[in-house]
Amino acid sequence: MNDLDELDRRILAALHVNGRASWTDIAQVIGTSTTTVARRAQQLFASGAVRVAVLPDLEHEGPVHVFMVRVSCAPGSQLQVAGLLARNPDIRFVAIVTGAHDIVFELVAPKARDLYSMLVDYVHHIPGTLNSSADLVLHTYKVTYDWSLQLLDQADKTLAVPPKPQSCEPGHLDEVDRGILAATRVDGRASFQSIADGLGISESTARRRLEAMLERGCATVATFIPAAALGFEAEILFWLSVEPAMLDSVAERLNAERGVRLITATLGQASLMCEVIMPTTADIHHFTSRTLASILGIQSWTANVQVLAVKRGYLMWPWAEARVEAALAETPG
Repeated sequence: MNDLDELDRRILAALHVNGRASWTDIAQVIGTSTTTVARRAQQLFASGAVRVAVLPDLEHEGPVHVFMVRVSCAPGSQLQVAGLLARNPDIRFVAIVTGAHDIVFELVAPKARDLYSMLVDYVHHIPGTLNSSADLVLHTYKVTYDWSLQLLDQADKTLAVPPKPQSCEPGHLDEVDRGILAATRVDGRASFQSIADGLGISESTARRRLEAMLERGCATVATFIPAAALGFEAEILFWLSVEPAMLDSVAERLNAERGVRLITATLGQASLMCEVIMPTTADIHHFTSRTLASILGIQSWTANVQVLAVKRGYLMWPWAEARVEAALAETPG
């Protein structure tokens, strides 16, 4: 990540804003040639520094439970535990973190699923797991994939796609829609022609169906880039204790902060959880000593620094996969 130059980082930032933007559009806003952008971007994808995926709405197949789970591990078992968790298709996010717990993961499962089997039986049968704490997600106030906009010039922000009001109704997607989502989850920049060829439909049908799902909020284009690739020093999960009557106002205030990627209300040890991505340690200090300290309603907070993101958006991150697989290969049995 340290070998990336300024042009690489600007291409990554542009892709972060709009993962399906054309090379020509990116070249125009960052002031270089289409050929240069295409060549550099292909190298970045090949190196695993960036991954684009089209992610379906969480409830596109029906209501789900979402839990943020914190796990403590036996010494030296963190990679193995994280790798086994990442293999579970119901787990959307896994990270190894600092703090009182070793791993944080996000479980998304149909509401008909037995909670005991998911949160107790499954988790505590993973070798190396010592204990866990699960918080039910009650409401999501913010989720964004454009935190890198804080690095871009105003002109570059023309790539940004305004958020669409969500009107996706569970269960209305057909097999063609699901096929398109499956293809673009693996490769979010797949061409409409390649999607069409794989599904036996026309290019125009593939284009119309995907654009309709994005328009209705049934899917989102997400670009995954490690913070370090853009020169950012830390990705942090904050767990905030908030006065109940001020939950919405605190979330609204945090929502205005560009570096805050995710805000959710939780039922458990904390009232709000937010993910924060900041360029420098000084920015983190400003966020804790000025931003959090000035928001009425915040009573206390704890934090975990993400030291290795293993899975995000249901996808294993390329830069963590080899390390995890090596650790699992060393596990007895």
